[in-house]
This record gives sequence, structure tokens and C-alpha cells, in this order.
Amino acid sequence: MIDRRGLVDRHAVRYREFHREAPPSVGNGEFAVTVDVTGLQTFAEEYERAAGRRDEIAAMPLGTQAQWCYHWAPNPEGLSLDDTLEPASGPRGTTLYPTAYDFREDREQSRAAGRAAGYYYWANPQRVHLARIAFVALGEEPALALDEIEAIDQRLDLWAGTVRSRFRLRGAEVTVATSVDPRRDALGVVASSPLLAEGRLGIEVAFPTVEESFEAPPVWDADDAHSSDPADIPGGVEIARTLDETRYRARLTGAPRIERSGPHAWIARADGSEIALAVEFAPDAFDAAPLPAARILERAAEGWERTWRSGAALDLSGSSDPRAAELERRVVLSQYQTIINSSGSTPPQETGLVCNSWGGTFHLEMHWWHAAHFAAWGRPEMLENSFRWYHRALPVAREIAASQGFEGARWPKHVGPEAIESPNEIGPLLVWQQPHPIHFAELLWRTAPDPERVLEEYAEIVHETAAFLASFAWREDDGWHLAPPLMPAQEIYGAEQTWDPLFELAYVRWALRTAQAWRLRRGADPVPLWDEIADGIRATVSSDDDGSWYDAVQRPARTAYTDHPSMVAALGVVPDTGLIDHAVMWETLERALTRWTWISAWGWDFPMLSMCATRLGRTDDAIDLLLREAQKNVYLANGHNLQVPNRMPLYLPGNGGLLMAVALLFGGWTDADGTRHEPELPAGWTARAEGFPDRP
Repeated sequence: MIDRRGLVDRHAVRYREFHREAPPSVGNGEFAVTVDVTGLQTFAEEYERAAGRRDEIAAMPLGTQAQWCYHWAPNPEGLSLDDTLEPASGPRGTTLYPTAYDFREDREQSRAAGRAAGYYYWANPQRVHLARIAFVALGEEPALALDEIEAIDQRLDLWAGTVRSRFRLRGAEVTVATSVDPRRDALGVVASSPLLAEGRLGIEVAFPTVEESFEAPPVWDADDAHSSDPADIPGGVEIARTLDETRYRARLTGAPRIERSGPHAWIARADGSEIALAVEFAPDAFDAAPLPAARILERAAEGWERTWRSGAALDLSGSSDPRAAELERRVVLSQYQTIINSSGSTPPQETGLVCNSWGGTFHLEMHWWHAAHFAAWGRPEMLENSFRWYHRALPVAREIAASQGFEGARWPKHVGPEAIESPNEIGPLLVWQQPHPIHFAELLWRTAPDPERVLEEYAEIVHETAAFLASFAWREDDGWHLAPPLMPAQEIYGAEQTWDPLFELAYVRWALRTAQAWRLRRGADPVPLWDEIADGIRATVSSDDDGSWYDAVQRPARTAYTDHPSMVAALGVVPDTGLIDHAVMWETLERALTRWTWISAWGWDFPMLSMCATRLGRTDDAIDLLLREAQKNVYLANGHNLQVPNRMPLYLPGNGGLLMAVALLFGGWTDADGTRHEPELPAGWTARAEGFPDRP
């Protein structure tokens, strides 16, 4: 058996200086806190200022966020999503889609252009920054300065889910342990220093409001825009927070003295050299007594040990290839980061619970990249946490499909918890997220302890998703097609000019066949149309004197070698359905590897290419792609996949995609006909793998 603790511990994150591009985080999937080298958010403004620059300075803001806390800006004009509808045409005629928004405009420009509704529904809701928890100087001491922090020694203990920080400040040593409870949205901080005993240092918890924008950062200079109403409780204070219609509660307990220090701030003071502060959040009234900070740290360690001992593990230490240690590091840290950022009750945003992007909302076409790997790594409950949200979104998805003349449920692209579509010239026309719920359900059926329960719980979602796919398919004399208006995953061809993108063709074929299998497993009658469409989908081969390949778009056949190389996902992300000729896909992959404009590729593109290489038996290429040197395939010291330093300083679809590709490469798969595949690793690679469940 793999020494799991040894495996995890050898990739603990250790800092001896500031790393504003890669601060550590602690969390539980539903709630997370990102900290600087003080173990708190003492210099958060420095990180926010750096992250807001437009000169390629890399920095991550230090967020305190939960999956459940969002804010809708007031809408006194009564703007409606219907105000964003515009026509788009295809062989069915003209249909209205919510595309009336130019994302380059700000709010006032949008109003001037008559697109106020477009901006409002694109920028709302925003995920709230719950609080900032920071060390502050007390008494006559000057404000703390970053250059005063010396002798830094910080360690992110992955096995215990705890950040342990040690540093010197103003001639005194400070030690801090910071962690999040595994089941409650509670941060525990245990700090010690002579500065605390001398009354020179305390911990401040301050509350901001939020900006209506892409980054939706915390706003600290609008005291009248929100309220913080305290009530004394045994051992601390409870604060009722109000931001327009948003409500949440914060509870500060454990410190000997907690005093109000401003309209939206409280300071915890120590009586001696140690302070143990618990800061807990809830969307409404707390339903349990506060936990002591020390107990939060204990529970975190217990919970993380259970997590690391569950599911799959991969040990590459026996490999002679010098890159093996780096791939193993990426795998371990990607598990940690996706667990704390992507395993909660809603699909995660691309930047998780660290900071906001797209206002803090989430993208359903990215949900597969964020969370499908949980099932593939033997932790299906972590996928199911967010997949259950689709029950909540189903009525909206049905309304979207019906409004466009389709049956079933059409899943939106860019949404918040209410599943309200965000207007955009791309998102509402995307199709490749539509099969995802069927894929999630199939992964759960294969990996969850009770497959019969999974069949019953998700049968309606599978059926309604398949019903839309069948309704969306377009029949012509030569078979079944995917017809415009349609935006492919490679978002550069134009929605009204795109027929039959290869990835989407293969994915729809697989999804309809899988949905049919679900009906048969439940003893229901098959839907003949689903088989007819799946059998009637065709892939077109392009050729010249140099060979044959698949183009990204089939009609007319064309490939632009930029953006996402999504044609390779037709055999990789999508299991083999017999649609794709492996020899032709081999050449398709080869053309992508030699022609692609790599600066345009995103973090999930590299594992997507790797999965295609794995299914073709090209395991050397599969590994090379996971480790390829490229701007958006960088994995920072904290394990995050760096994307756009000044706008998206982390990108969790890259981490999740990496884990999905690694599970395929080192865990294998089983075809629909029962054929088992266990890839042969290239020379120099030795893997010890355990706990990988079967997957398609």
C-alpha cells in the first residue's frame, strides 16, 4: 500500500518569504480563507492592489468566501433578462437569445448604449467577501508594515489542512495556526506572541460590501452601503450583516475581549501571550454552539486525514524521469485545492473561494473540469455535493428550452445559485455543457456506494437533458446534425455559421446512448429517437496529400489553430463511441501539437489533449502535455494553475482537468462493450496507483 501521509507530506508548501502570487488557503469546499505569511489577511490590501494592476503583476487577493453568500445589486429600473433578447438564425428559423451585452462596456457605458439590462444580469449576482481577519497594531503602535515581517517560516500542512506560520515582528516572535472546520464555516486561529501580552497586537475582523463588476472586489469606503448589527453572546459577539437584500451572520468567540473598532470592524484582544479566536459564518441563525478555535484545528486535522486516506492515491517516487516529482506535486496540490474550492453545494467559480471572477458566479461548461475528477478519484460524494444543485436549476433549464422551442432542459452557461442566465454573445449559445449532467450521473452510478439510489435520484435530470439533446438535433437526408445557431467550445467560428463541431457531435452521441442505458437499467422503455439520432450522427474526415484528419467544425470543414483544441475531446473527454477513427484522430492530434498557437490555450486544454493521447495509446505525449511549458500551464507553489495574472490569477478547471487526465492515464477505463484499458507507461515512469474506480 502507498504511504499516503508520506506522499502528501512531501508536497507540503513551505515559504520563507512573501509569495503574493501564491498565498495558501484553508477550507472545506463550502467555505475557504486565503492568508498571507502572517497566517491571516494582515496585508490583504497589498495583494488586492497588486492583483488589480494591468501590467502582468501576479497576485491573488486574500478572500474569505462561501458557496452560499451572494449579493444582487438593487434594480430600481425593473430591468428584465427579456430586455437582453436578440434574434439568432438557423435552419429552424429565428430564435431569441439573451445576447445583448458587450462585456467591454462598464455599467455607465452599457446604460448609454441602451444595454443596462445586459450589464445588470451579466454582473449580478456577486459573491460576497465575508470578512477580512488580520493582525493590527494596538495602542500607540504605528500601523503594521509589510517590510517589518522578518524571519518568515510558513508551512501549509496538507495532511492537517492547517497553515502554520512563524515570523518576527517588531523584535518579537509570532506563531500562528490557521484552519477551517471540515463541516462548519468556521475559521480557527491560535496565535502566540509577547506582543499580544503587551497589548501591542490584536486581531481585527472587518466587513466590507462588494462591487458590481467582473472582479467584484471588497469595498471598504462605503460604510453607509451596508450594516453590521452586533449582539453580545456568551464568550463573544454575533454580528448580523446586511448588504441590500443579502443577509448573513458572523460570530466571533474565544478571545478574552472583543471590542468594536469601527462601523464594520471588531478587534479581539488577548489577556496573555496567546489568543484563540474562532470566526464563524452562516446564512441565517446559527444552529449549534460555537466551537473553540483549538477544537476547530483538531477537527480539521481529523477530517483531512480521513479525506487523504479515502479515494485514490498515486505515488510516482519510483520513476527515473526527473519530471515525475513535479507531476506528483501538481497532483497532490490539485487535490487539495479542488477539495477546498470545488466540492461545495454549488458548482464552483473558476477562481474558487479565493477571489471573484465573472462577479463570483460559475460556468456550467466548466463544471465538468472542476468536479468530474472527484468521482474518478473515488470521492463521488464531493461531485454529488454540487451535482445536486441541478435539481434546483431544473425548472429554469426547462423554461430556457421551452422558450427556444425545444423539449427537455437546456442548461445555461454563466449563472449564480438561482440559475438565471447571464447575457453574453457566446454563453447562451453554447451546447457543450448540455451532456455534462449525463456524464456526472454516469460517473456517480459507477462509483457511488449505492448505484440504485443514484439511478432514482438523477433519472429525471438524465432524461430531461437527453430530451433537449434529441430536440436540438437537426435531421437532413444524410443523417442527424447539430445546426446553428450554435457556439462551439472553440468559441471563434460564429454561432450562425457553425454546423457539426466534432466535440459536440461525439458528446451528444455518447450522452444519448448513456441516457438510453439509464432507461434500460431502470426498467423503462427505450426512446427509439435517441438511438436513431446517436446512430445517425456522422464525423467527416478531411484529407489532402499529407493525410487525413478531423476538423474542429465539420460543415464547412475548417479548423483555426487557436483558442481551445476541442476537436481532440471527441476521443478523450468523450469515451469511445465508435464515431471516431483512431488513426484519423491520431493525425488530428499530431496536427494540433505541431500547429497550435499555445499562447491562446487555456489550463484545461492541456489535460484535454493529454486524455486524447492516452486513449490513443500515446502515453509519452500524454505526460508531455500535462507538463508542457506554456503560459497557462504553470502550477504555482501553492498548486494553483495560473491563468491571467492580472485578471484570473488562478484557474481551477486546469487543476480539475489535470486530475481527470491523470486518473485516465494511471487508472485506466472500460469501454461500453466491457473492454478494459490499462495504459502502458513510457520508459522512466513507474507508478503505484490505488483506489481508482472504473470509469468510461
